[in-house]
Amino acid sequence: MASEDVNTRSESAVSTIVNLAEEAKLAREGVKAPSQQILSICKSLVAGGFAGGLSRTAVAPLERLKILLQVQNPHSIKYNGTLQGLKYIWRTEGVRGLFKGNGTNCARIVPNSAVKFFSYEEASKGILWLYRRQTGNEDAQLSPVLRLGAGACAGIIAMSATYPLDMVRGRLTVQSDKSPYQYRGMFHALSTVLREEGPRALYKGWLPSVIGVIPYVGLNFAVYESLKDWLIKTRPFGLVEDSELGVTTRLACGAAAGTVGQTVAYPLDVIRRRMQMVGWKDASSIVTGDGMSKAPLEYNGMIDTFRKTVRHEGVRALYKGLVPNSVKVVPSIAIAFVTYEQVKDILGVEMKISD
Repeated sequence: MASEDVNTRSESAVSTIVNLAEEAKLAREGVKAPSQQILSICKSLVAGGFAGGLSRTAVAPLERLKILLQVQNPHSIKYNGTLQGLKYIWRTEGVRGLFKGNGTNCARIVPNSAVKFFSYEEASKGILWLYRRQTGNEDAQLSPVLRLGAGACAGIIAMSATYPLDMVRGRLTVQSDKSPYQYRGMFHALSTVLREEGPRALYKGWLPSVIGVIPYVGLNFAVYESLKDWLIKTRPFGLVEDSELGVTTRLACGAAAGTVGQTVAYPLDVIRRRMQMVGWKDASSIVTGDGMSKAPLEYNGMIDTFRKTVRHEGVRALYKGLVPNSVKVVPSIAIAFVTYEQVKDILGVEMKISD
């Protein structure tokens, strides 16, 4: 028995030494052990989720006003511009009205942002590997076009994974104190839509969302990373003293990225938001606030929604809510990018987005 115990302990010690040796070898080769990889992934997801939640909460009133402007009935205008709209919400619904739907929005944006940032990093690594293999240049770096592709992949994955929450958030957001409440919260809305409209209803507006997210998220990442690279390489106006950009400069890069992305993709955001309201019997009265809609929401697909919107309301209708969205997107994207990188620094994750 004593001999067996000694043998068991010897085998255990040898196994431990072998495992440590393998981890040391992986570390020398620049490859992380599985446990380290999992921890790094978790930290990256936490950083992305925190960045998304913080950035969206900071601009929640503008987010709600944007959606209300997008779907309001043209025959009964309640929200006429950014300042007037915010004042109207404050007067009729109070402070809580300004943040209505933000809980659901954060419940959606936290996993969405986590998946989006992580997917971008993984897509970037995969695309860079293929690019280097194709060109035979091991020192090649991602071009703006390749970054656009990686960002588009990340946007599609994140959008598809969390789309039902976005659809429900849109409906919760347009409810007001004067409208007949149909949904009491996120889970009640999900169950109600499933029961009354079926599972497919949770993905109404998915196609224009995916089409819109390709230029939106793709341009966000491509512009942000390309601007950072350009600033580090050229160092204009003495903005960059070393290889790292300051928080203010990164905020400016994020703001520029958000401005370009949202301007290109905004019409598709209007279309998908209107499609999300289809099938909701109280949507028209909720949007107009008078209980007597003159133009019920009767859209049959993305093309039909686009055609009817332009025919009845003109091309300008495709940009309803653009001003509050611009005011919202610029700081939101900037805060999200900088927060993501700062949280990863705090958590000790070595890889940055541009790496």
